[in-house]
This record gives sequence, structure tokens and C-alpha cells, in this order.
Amino acid sequence: MPGLLSSPVFLTVIWLLSLRLGRAQIQTDEVSAVQYGHMQSNVTLACGKSQVRMPVTWRLDHGAVLPWHQVTSDGTLLLLHADHSAQGNYSCHDSRGLLLHSVRLRLGYPPGKLNVSCRVPNHTHVRCSWTEQVRTFLPAEYTASFRGRHDLQPCVLNVARKHCDVNNLSFWQTMHTLNLTETNALGSETTLHSVKLINQLQPNPPESLVVEPLEGHPRRLLVSWDYPVSWPLDDAFLLIFHIRYRPQGSVYWSEVFTSDSHVVITDALAGHLHQVQIQARDEFNSDTKWSEWSPLLLVRPWEAVSSTTEPPEETFTDYLFPFGTKPETSTAKSHNSVHPEDEGSLGLVILLVMLTVVILTIILSLIFVVWVRQRRHDHVTKQELNSMVKMKSVPI
Repeated sequence: MPGLLSSPVFLTVIWLLSLRLGRAQIQTDEVSAVQYGHMQSNVTLACGKSQVRMPVTWRLDHGAVLPWHQVTSDGTLLLLHADHSAQGNYSCHDSRGLLLHSVRLRLGYPPGKLNVSCRVPNHTHVRCSWTEQVRTFLPAEYTASFRGRHDLQPCVLNVARKHCDVNNLSFWQTMHTLNLTETNALGSETTLHSVKLINQLQPNPPESLVVEPLEGHPRRLLVSWDYPVSWPLDDAFLLIFHIRYRPQGSVYWSEVFTSDSHVVITDALAGHLHQVQIQARDEFNSDTKWSEWSPLLLVRPWEAVSSTTEPPEETFTDYLFPFGTKPETSTAKSHNSVHPEDEGSLGLVILLVMLTVVILTIILSLIFVVWVRQRRHDHVTKQELNSMVKMKSVPI
């Protein structure tokens, strides 16, 4: 038996088994042992906890090529000005190639201040979002709280989407402060952000916007919508709505304000596509914000079916004058009928022509009267002169 234990075959088997065990160990240590370092700085990796000085060999990801480095007499690896290329799985081995220690290196930066913005979609809810000013390249944890003058509430985190929510807050404590802390393996940083709720109140846009033509009315459109889901219907606070519309191609908007959930546009341009949008705001407080505009809708007013084929409609463009200054046109006109609005326009033209004729007649009459009087005056003066000449010629 002693001869078997000392045989070359047995020793070779033991050596192969030790190599396999060493490789299995490095795979396990790669997952469990992680060391973090500051990017662009010197990073030190120790070869285990043993104080015994011995020559060692370092490997990166099972290879022999290492970034710019030094190995000290006690086997410590010093990486100089480590950057992204220095990250990976490091292992140190003795002179026989046996694994002594392994560690996974991750590099990054400590947290910096965060850019924070908060939205208040109704009187009971706040959502605050953030973006990083410093890209850390490291996993982070966050904590957040929302403090008013008299109370402190948690801000429920959604780290994946980088926002947190506060519900059932005390809205009339107008000033609140969000306390948001980011922490990673290299440090932590706290960001404070003040929120004035009344100025940040901004509803979401109205939903289910519908614009429909009204049959028999070529200049009317029916607009209807719903409150945004985020605005509680049982809330004591109502919304005011701002509707804007224009013929497609125009640069001028017409506007309507209402607190109802529908409105009838009465001055649409017949036969033309119209663009319609809506936004909302708290009705009782003008310091709050208007919502974003709803998506743009296109609709054409009602048109009567014509029995004759007419030329296609021309594109409407009025970049030089506002909506409403062009006369209404209708595709339902017949050759023997006159539209009521055309009758009104014709009557106005006739009235203006008659008024002009009267004024010209009066002016010409005044000129004629003045001319006649002047002729008479000149005739009388001539007769007087003739009489005086005759009297001077009579002998005394």
C-alpha cells in the first residue's frame, strides 16, 4: 500500500484532481467575492488573508494578460489608474499553479446629486422622478421621504422607472421637501428638492376626446370628452377645459373655454378638415398649470350629398389672415338657388352702391348751384360796369 501511494500514476491522479478542484473553487469565488474600486484610481487586490510571503502569479479571466499593474513582495496586485478594461475575475496562484484566492473586481464612481422633478396630477398625489448627474456604473439603493411642515410620509419607490409616489398628502401645506438618498458600494449622496404643491398641480390631459359633425349643419362640430382617470370624479375640485380648433393649414386657432364635458363649435369652415385639441386646469385656482394638449384630431363638418360632380376641394391656406375672414362655402349649392348668406352679401353691395350714387348726386348738385350763383354774380357785375361807362360818356 505505501508503494501504491508513492507511485507516479497515483501522484498524477492527485495532481489532476487538485487542478479540477482549484477551477471549481474559482468559479464559486467569482460569484461570492466581489471587490469595488474607484474608476481612474489605483486599486489594490490582496492574495487572500495569509501573511506568508511567497511568489504568486495573478491572472485575469483565466488569462495571462493583465492591465497596467505591479505585484508587491507580499503578492498584492496593484492596478494603476484602473479603467473599464480592468474589470473582471482575478485569481492568484502559487508557483505550482494552485489557486490561492479569487475575486471579482467592479469599478465605478460614488453617487452625485440627482436631478429631481415632481408632478402633481391631483390634490392627493405627487410623483417625483429623477435622473443621475453622475453615471456611477454600479448598482445603487435608494431611500426617499416626503416632508411637510407637520408630517413626514414615505415616498414609495419604483427604482426600475426611477420615480416615487406619495398618496393622501396634506395638500394645503403648500411647501414640501423630498429627501432622496442614493447609495452604492463607494458612498452615498442625499438630494433635497422643494415642492410647492399649488404651483405644481397639473392635471393629465382630458381623455376620450371625440369630435363629430352635426347632420344638417355645415359649420358645426360637436366636441365631447371625459375627465382624466387620475382626477377623482368625487373630488370637490372641478376642471375647466380649453378647446382650440382651426382649419387644417391655418396658423390661427379659435378657442372655447368651458366647465362642461362637451361643446358645440358653431363657426367651423364648411367643407374643410379641422384640427381639434383640448387641455384642462383646476377651475378655481389660476396659479395651477394647464395640462398637456390632448392628441390632435382631424374632422370635417357635415356636407350634403350633391347630385353633380364638382371639382376637388382646394387646400385651405390662410397664412395672411385669421380664421373666420373667408366666406363660408358649401358643396350643396344649386345653379338656380342662392345661399342665404350670399343674399345678405348681395343686399349689402346694392345698399353700398345706392349710398354712393346718392352722395355723388348731392355733391354734383352743390357744385352746380355754386356755379350758377357765380355766373349770375358775374353777369350783374358786368351790367353795372357797362352802365357806369355809358354815364361817363354822356356830355354834361
